[in-house]
Parts: sequence; C-alpha cells; structure tokens
Amino acid sequence: MTKQKILVKQPKTVESLGSATVICLDKTGTITENRMSLAEVADYGKHKRCLEYAMWASEAKPFDAMEQAIHAAYSEQTPKDLRPDFHLIHEYPLGGIPPMMTHIQENNAGKRVIASKGAVERILLICTGLDDGTRTEVLKKTHEMAAKGYRILGVATAEWPGNDFPDDPDKFPWQFEGLVALYDPPKPNIRQVFEQFYTAGIQVKMITGDYPETALHIAGQSGLRHDGISLTGERVMLLSDAELRAAVGPVNIFSRMFPAAKLRVVEALKANGEVVAMSGDGVNDAPALKSAQIGVAMGKRGTEIAKGAASMVLLDDNLDRMVTALEMGRRIYNNLRKAIRYVISIHVPIVLVVVLPLVFGWNYLHILTPIHVIFMELLMDPTCAVAYENEPAEPGLLKQPPRAANAPLFSAAELIVSIVQGVAITAGIFVLYHYAVAQGAGEQKTRAFVFATLLLANVFLTLANRSFQFTIVRTIFYPNRAIWVMLAIATGILGAVLFVPWLNDLFKMDPLTWGEIGLCAAVAALSVGWFEVWKWIRAGWVL
Repeated sequence: MTKQKILVKQPKTVESLGSATVICLDKTGTITENRMSLAEVADYGKHKRCLEYAMWASEAKPFDAMEQAIHAAYSEQTPKDLRPDFHLIHEYPLGGIPPMMTHIQENNAGKRVIASKGAVERILLICTGLDDGTRTEVLKKTHEMAAKGYRILGVATAEWPGNDFPDDPDKFPWQFEGLVALYDPPKPNIRQVFEQFYTAGIQVKMITGDYPETALHIAGQSGLRHDGISLTGERVMLLSDAELRAAVGPVNIFSRMFPAAKLRVVEALKANGEVVAMSGDGVNDAPALKSAQIGVAMGKRGTEIAKGAASMVLLDDNLDRMVTALEMGRRIYNNLRKAIRYVISIHVPIVLVVVLPLVFGWNYLHILTPIHVIFMELLMDPTCAVAYENEPAEPGLLKQPPRAANAPLFSAAELIVSIVQGVAITAGIFVLYHYAVAQGAGEQKTRAFVFATLLLANVFLTLANRSFQFTIVRTIFYPNRAIWVMLAIATGILGAVLFVPWLNDLFKMDPLTWGEIGLCAAVAALSVGWFEVWKWIRAGWVL
C-alpha cells in the first residue's frame, strides 16, 4: 500500500477496509481542490476596505488556502501594499463555535489595525451596533453567496486604546465590515471516485463547516448523491441518541459542523452497525478520526495531530487512493480466505491417508510417514504465504457489496465445500492405493502412487482455489509469478523424489513409470476438477 502512496498504521485497518460501508468526507481539500480564489466581496463598512481587513486578520505568511487567496486578491487590488509597514503585536487564534480569529497589527508610527474574520453568525453576534434590517440583509446576502458554492467569511474591525487587550476577543467594540466569498472547485476526478464508491456499495456523506447551500452546491457539482436535505451541527447536538441514529442514515450532507457534532455523527453511524471511514486534516477532526473504524488523514495538508489520530494516511491527499485502498483491502481479505480454505482442503487428505489405513486395517498401515507429512507442510506454508498473498484482485471485486462487520470468515456452506474438496482428493488417492495393492505392488510402490497423487492434487488444488467464482479458464491468466514458481518447485521436487535413487531411499518409495505418473496426474485432476465444473454450473455456465 505504501507504494500506492497509502500509509496504513494498523494491521486491523486492512480488514476494516474490506467491510467499510460509509465514507464521511470533509469538503475542503478532499472533495474540492483546496485551491481557493476570491469570488466576491460585499462591503458594508464606511471605509469599504473589507478585503484589506480580511487580509489583516490572516497570517502574514499563510499556509491555509483560504488565507492565501485573500492575500493574493489583496496584492492584485491594492494601489499600495501596506503589509511591509505593519507587524503583529497580538493575536487571538481561531476558536469558538462558530470559530473566528483576530489579529492586532501596528506600524512604526503607532497606527493600529484590529481585524477579525470568521463564521458570519459569529461576526454578526459580536458586532453589537448592527440594526435588525442590516443583519437580515447580511444573512440574505450570505445565503445567496452560499448557494453559488462559495465559502463565506464575515469581517469586522475594532478600535482599542492602550495595550491592555481583553482576554476574550468578543469584548472588543466590533464594527461590521462585510463579507468575503471564496470559491474552491471540486476535484476533476471526484465524480468518478464517488461513482466507484457507490458501485462498491458504500454510502458517501459530506461533513463540512460550510453553509448548507454551499455544501449542496458542491455536492451537486461533484456527483454526491443527496435528497436536498442537510443536517447542521447545531441540530445534531439537539437530537437525542435515538433520534440521531434515525437521522444519520438517509442524510448525506452535514453542514456547519464542529468537532463535537462530527464525533456524534460518527458514533451514531457506528451504533447503526456501519463500518465508518472518516477523512479529516485538522486538529478539530482528531476525535472523529480516532472514533471511526478507519480514520483517514491527508499527508500533505493534514496536521500532525490529525495524522496521529488516523489509522491511514493518504500521502498525496488524493481521494482516489481511497478507492485503491478499498480494493486492496478487499483483495487482501479475499486472498486470506483463499489461503485458509486451501489449507483446510489439503489437510483433509493428509489426515485421512494417515488415519484410515489404521482404522480399517488395510495392507499398508503407515503409507505416509512423518517425512512425507513434514514435506507437505513445508510445501504448503510458502504456497499460502507467498503464492496466494500475491494473487491480484479478481474482476468485479469493487462491484460486490461490503461484507457485514460481524460476518464470520467463512460461512458453513463454504467450509463444507472446502472439506468436500479434501474428501474428493482422499477418494482419488485411495482409488490408486487399492489399485496398486490389487496389482501386487509392494508398500514402497504403493506409497509412491499415494504420494505422487497427493502432491499433484495439491498442484491442481492450488490452481482451482485461486477463485471460487471463476474457472481456471480465466484464472490461468491472472498475473502472479509467485504461484508458478511454487508449483514448479513442487513438481520438480516430486520428479526428484521419484527418479533420484537416494531420495527414493529417503522417502521410502519405488520409482514410477511415466504411464503410472500419468495415471496419478489423471486421478489428481479428476479429484479436483469437479470443483471447476461446479463453479461453471453455479455461475450459470459462464467461464
């Protein structure tokens, strides 16, 4: 996964990926490009300098895309750049619900600028001098901008004599200056990514701090399916646990969200039995990232706290990596199932070939000795760990619905099929056992028949169990060099055991003729081949 620019920090995340049913996504930088530009400014202050005040309320050397856009727009529109003349003397970091941030700048002549920017509701709340008519007008303008998909900030300024600044920025005598709207377009590939999620049977939910209108507009542009309903963070906090559990299912857009509300949404989805993947990049996302079964942080723009809380990091911030991770998670889980079912099937004949001659008192009681069993175990381990591990994803893997979180590794029917595979191989082996005895073969010759058939059946079983859906006609073309190397080693060792004299003595077997080897191969192929016919019939006679 690291080669695919996906850092997985916990092994259990891989298993969880295969059963993810809901993906909760932040808007900015995940659904959108995080490449903002100034879209509109609405000046309400007497100085008509809303954009400039928004710049003063931003970091001097911004790393946030929103503040970078504000600085870039100021540079383009100002007749004289005042930034070199001013320096920061006091600041109030981003905080509160809804949040805002405040900077106090001053030049060498002692001229001071106190500016704040943040959520429009918060800015209107602290600007006490506004009349009801202006507030209504501002809110109307805010929703008009939001309906265009813009992210809107309120801007305010204040004056304060002396340097004894209040401990709370709300205590400044704020004057409302206006609104700044920024636009962050959806990523070019986001619609395709969403369609892949939907095809895989996964719900997609947007969780954003923006206005409902902004979220709905971006959802429409990006192809996120919704019914036009948005649940706000304030509403989330007012609902009881039972009410929220009922609400989070059908709602796919959550707006004006804050950390506590995000966490409640994730917890409600988990309580509904969903396996939740949650993306985030900020400090405030950490609780929800830690709570989700799959916390996904962005590697480039994500904070260290977010990356620390997440179980998976997308190193290049590309959401398309989530599709890759999802497919790889399902592939790894499926390959694990294949390997275990192979082990079950091949152990059945090993056990029965050792036990049944003793139970029924047949001619040769110890047809398989410890060296034969140890050899088979040595052969099976790398087949499981190397060959099946490298199996590619099967066609249509992402079109299958996610498995239930509480689903067992195998169903009873699947276990029965694996056991029947082993019993069929056992039957083929004992057919040749009794054939050899009937031909008057000695113990070592009979053992050669049994061992050759068992090892060749193992080869055919390895190929057959590469898929429980498609026949060997298709799986033979799956790219996996490791499986062919393992099978070549197995058949090469069998040839050496049958034809090299000192290995004959070590394994206590007599050589077989080419005709006898062909008979063993035919019986081994038949004892496994029925499974290919079964798959063919089960799939509706489709290869």
